[in-house]
Amino acid sequence: MGAAVTRRIRHFNRENQAEWEISKMKPSPAPRHPSTNSLLLYPEIKGEIAHKDDKLLPFLKDVYVDSKDLVSSAQVKAAETHQEPKEFRLLKGHHFDMINIKSIPKGKISIVEALTLLNNHKLYPETWTAEKIAQEYQLEQKDVNSLLKYFVTFEVKIFPPEDNKAIQSK
Repeated sequence: MGAAVTRRIRHFNRENQAEWEISKMKPSPAPRHPSTNSLLLYPEIKGEIAHKDDKLLPFLKDVYVDSKDLVSSAQVKAAETHQEPKEFRLLKGHHFDMINIKSIPKGKISIVEALTLLNNHKLYPETWTAEKIAQEYQLEQKDVNSLLKYFVTFEVKIFPPEDNKAIQSK
């Protein structure tokens, strides 16, 4: 019984929907290019284009292509540009031994070093100034100033539990 009801609901107003779809405006085809119109007027041109000419066939057989792989421009650029060796510095502190980082380029710091210097600056701002940090970690002054201005270390605040008395229900 349920299938019959569902079918009637599904097929309700089906004829009107079909009539509406049929009466919809159909998209009109785009206008033809003028050269296509001339081909339609002269169908012998189409046959002439498709016709195989025996006089021209031997010329086509004599044509061959000899290709050689050219060296790509990326390979040429890679060969021409010789990179200067980068200057590296050793990590600061002994607690970095478990990390597999051997050296860091000058002007860059690791995450652990960044957190360390931010924490040092937060705890002792008079000692760990931006100038001292830039000199110690071999960074640019503007980068250190931006680092100290826009980044802060994670801070956990633990609030003491308050002795709130529960409201007694009546």
